[in-house]
Amino acid sequence: MDPYGDHQRKILSPLDKKNRTEQNQLVGEGETEKVVVVEAETTKEMAAMKAEETISGDPPLVEHLTDLRKQLIKSAVIFATFFIGVFATVNLWFPIVTRGHELIVLGPMEVVVFYMSISTALAFGLSLPFLCHFLWQFVKPGLNPKETQFLSLYSPIMFFLFLGGLAFGYFVVNPLSYSFLISLGAMNFNVMVSAQEYAKFLLMTTMPIGLLFELPIVAMFLAAIGVLTADTLRKVRKWSYLTLAVVSALITPPDFVSQLIVLIPMILLYEASIFIVLYMERRHVAVNE
Repeated sequence: MDPYGDHQRKILSPLDKKNRTEQNQLVGEGETEKVVVVEAETTKEMAAMKAEETISGDPPLVEHLTDLRKQLIKSAVIFATFFIGVFATVNLWFPIVTRGHELIVLGPMEVVVFYMSISTALAFGLSLPFLCHFLWQFVKPGLNPKETQFLSLYSPIMFFLFLGGLAFGYFVVNPLSYSFLISLGAMNFNVMVSAQEYAKFLLMTTMPIGLLFELPIVAMFLAAIGVLTADTLRKVRKWSYLTLAVVSALITPPDFVSQLIVLIPMILLYEASIFIVLYMERRHVAVNE
């Protein structure tokens, strides 16, 4: 008999099974350690790649927040400077704002509220170019070349349109609406207008109209990025008129005259937006050809 024949048998003794199990465990632990080492190296490589992307690519969120904080601080300083200047020269602009109307105050605090409200509005209007410039400095790095070119070209137009809307509200909407409402109330009442109510009325008939006058610029921007077309503006013309009528009713005093005075130029601006977008489309086609 072969004395080593037992080593070639297929049936193992319990002792042989125990030894083989221990060997398999040792091999498994070694493979596990190798896997852990490989995963650790892979994690280090990924972290290094992310660090390189952060350095060479877009700035991190902290830098964006820091830049935003700087722009907000500069905007607050400019606004506070204009506010203090306007508030300190209250006697100069008071006749221009009140238009010579006789106003009453119902308490000492109403005088302060009136001065604060009008000073805030005037300071905002004076500091608006600086605020737009600071906002432009913040958003410029994140814009694509087409958006950057559009905003750099039409930012002055946006500002002058806003001023045009304010002027239209101050010289047209406000006096006509005020005269109509006062004459309507004078039929049955002894009308006395408080300073605080007049300030609310003045802001209601100027600031929202200035924002509505930005409609052509909004249409141009949407057309420049491919979101809006002239055909779309034509198709939704009826619904757009209805929307403008609702907006005019919300931002003006509750009388038909004021709403109609605001609605007519809004419709004209909407039609002008159609022609502007159509011109941009034709120009784009001509450039591509």
